[in-house]
Amino acid sequence: MECRTGFLIALGFFKQQMARFLKQGFDQYSERRDGFAPTLAVRRSDRVDQIPNGKGEHETMIQRTHNKIFLVIALVLGSMVVIPAYGQLGMFSKQQLIEFTTEWQGARFADGRPDVPDTMLERLREVTAEQAWGVLQQAGYHNQFESGWTVINPQKQRLVGRVVTAVFMPYRPDLDSVIRANAKKEGETVRGENSWIINRLQPGDVMVVDLFGKIKDGTIIGGNLATSVFTKTHNGIIVDGSIRDTAEIEEMKGFQVFCRGTDPSALRNVTLMGINVPIRMGQATVMPGDIAVSDPEGITFIPPQLVEKVADHAEMEHLVDEWGFMMLREKKYSPGQIDGQWTRQMIEEFNAYAAKRGSKLRRELPK
Repeated sequence: MECRTGFLIALGFFKQQMARFLKQGFDQYSERRDGFAPTLAVRRSDRVDQIPNGKGEHETMIQRTHNKIFLVIALVLGSMVVIPAYGQLGMFSKQQLIEFTTEWQGARFADGRPDVPDTMLERLREVTAEQAWGVLQQAGYHNQFESGWTVINPQKQRLVGRVVTAVFMPYRPDLDSVIRANAKKEGETVRGENSWIINRLQPGDVMVVDLFGKIKDGTIIGGNLATSVFTKTHNGIIVDGSIRDTAEIEEMKGFQVFCRGTDPSALRNVTLMGINVPIRMGQATVMPGDIAVSDPEGITFIPPQLVEKVADHAEMEHLVDEWGFMMLREKKYSPGQIDGQWTRQMIEEFNAYAAKRGSKLRRELPK
């Protein structure tokens, strides 16, 4: 509101100044050319330069010129106002994070990132890529899965967490110097740009980094930084790049890494271009606040507003399978009945089973 008000005041001021400037300039021009009073400009415009404006009125040439210049100034100033200011490090501001994730109506972190509750994250631990894929496809999200990872220190429990994004580009000196100068203003005094990402991590987060597939000199973490990440998040990381100190990382119980490879080199010849901005991970588009879910096939990045729907869909599938297997073992129903359209009695029996298992989900009874 303050920006919009200031913009209107500025436009009013410019309009006044431009009118004064145009009148003075036209008067001086008339005096030089004709050698007598500036009022001739008015008489000449009345006689020669009146132009229809399409509204049943006439305007003089000077009025039309004035209006055109004023319109140009308004457009330029307008473009300056409506373009949002980005964070110094290429970070989305809090307002931008909210604007780009408006479909999420739940809680948020202080920086504006969606804060999907821990209880919902726990429900995703048994979700498969196929189950999530079905819901995402139906909702129009066709680019949320990426495979082909090298998994370091694989765990029995799947990786599930709130995404913090970061994106690197190949090093360019003039660009990097500006990034570092701005980072210093924001209190980042450590030289290693990969540490700047870690400083923003919260419990339950998953650091997701686009390092454009770089292996040699593309090692986002080693033993020390891996320890720092795990201490802050109690979770793993995903990097379209590499890591180092693999032997040390494999000793860290609970910390798993999805990467493109390993290398003994250190991170170099790259520039950190953004934190908590949209990034690309292979064929997937990833937003800060998405939920990363691993399974043996790869990683699914679920938009926060679809998390509950994915969890419900997966839970229902598990319940249906469990109840169906139980009915087959008891020889109460045949495979054809289980795989076919259920009767009202079958649905009622299933809903009773779901309630007994503590689920709130129910199958709809036929009308």
